[in-house]
Amino acid sequence: MMTGEPVISVRDLTTRFGATVVHDGLNLDVFRGEVLGVVGGSGTGKSVLLRSIVGLKRPSAGQITVLGTDVLTADPARLHAVQNRWGVMFQDGALFSSLTVRENVAAPMRERLGIDAQTRTALADLRIAMVGLPATAGGLYPSELSGGMRKRAGLARALALDPEIVFLDEPTAGLDPIGASEFDALIIALQRALGLTVFLVTHDLDTLHATCDRIAVLAGGKVLVAGTMAEMLHVEDPWVHAYFNGPRAHAAQTAAGAI
Repeated sequence: MMTGEPVISVRDLTTRFGATVVHDGLNLDVFRGEVLGVVGGSGTGKSVLLRSIVGLKRPSAGQITVLGTDVLTADPARLHAVQNRWGVMFQDGALFSSLTVRENVAAPMRERLGIDAQTRTALADLRIAMVGLPATAGGLYPSELSGGMRKRAGLARALALDPEIVFLDEPTAGLDPIGASEFDALIIALQRALGLTVFLVTHDLDTLHATCDRIAVLAGGKVLVAGTMAEMLHVEDPWVHAYFNGPRAHAAQTAAGAI
């Protein structure tokens, strides 16, 4: 069980889309230095939760505190300051198609940091190298990259401001098994080297086994259960049992044990 002060605290979160209630009094804590995987069936609001925490979706009610700041009520200056302390990688990379990889990675620096163009370029190239892309990738456009390279470029941009927290939305979706495994290894290496806290939305059992310290399962508008992978194996809820004890889960567990 994780201890210490949470760096993300969600309390009584309610999110509605018209008459549809996605979150209904959801509570969740994320602790410093952990990799938390968020899973759940289709429509349980995994990505919506991520978007609510980072301010892209305004919830109907509740409280979200990140690094000691209530992000729903903070004044613009305080909110800007805490936003500089996290990075987000969306499922499709969300790269600007008209910008090179280097320009994409430098974009958050240009927007938020008062540094000159030469320094931005140097820092962007460093981030590009950190995620395992060749130096030549910096001058390429997203359309010139493979799917795996776009993922890495998106991660480099998420790391642009040297964040304490990184939010990853389905980071291995669409990758072949080798590419997904390599990306999992990259997440682990960066998390350990940089001391990151990682909030990871995924449906990939291999990623859960390879990277996550704890897992939070969303169901019925709430966090049904949160705990380690070992604890998930003994939860009696039918969906949780089927998800973590099915044939694909056993294959993922075997693969993780072989690493």
